[in-house]
Amino acid sequence: MENTAVAKLLKSKGEITIKEGNGRLMQLVLPSHWVSNDQDKKAVFLLYELFQIRSLTEQFSEVSLDIVDYATKATIYQCPVNRVLNQGPIINGRVRFSLIRNDFWNNLLFAISQPVVFVEVEKASIDFEIKERFPLYGPDVKEIFLSPDGDVKIIKG
Repeated sequence: MENTAVAKLLKSKGEITIKEGNGRLMQLVLPSHWVSNDQDKKAVFLLYELFQIRSLTEQFSEVSLDIVDYATKATIYQCPVNRVLNQGPIINGRVRFSLIRNDFWNNLLFAISQPVVFVEVEKASIDFEIKERFPLYGPDVKEIFLSPDGDVKIIKG
């Protein structure tokens, strides 16, 4: 499977379903195609580089940026949403995102070239099957709230 094929289909359809290495189904959705529903609380924006955070959240403190930049394990962050972000899963003025460091998935996100929304689904027509395991399905995934002021709260550690 080529990353460009995934990116091309995602850009044309707005959403795709992938069966990843553990056999779990995941949906990738362009923010412009996101329809708010009961999945909002589970949805996570996926990023391939640190600078993409600016499009999702209010300005970060250096402390918060360092926490994201130096994290070694898969982590989901919650932060106050950027005022200009008007599409995608936003819950109580917050967004959830993860900076994906796994080489395979990072390259896939790079090919897509914009933040994309990830959500796990139970049933769907599969567009792609990938042998690589998705890092946010691991048992040791952490969840942290980061404020623009540098306050940090561990939600799931």
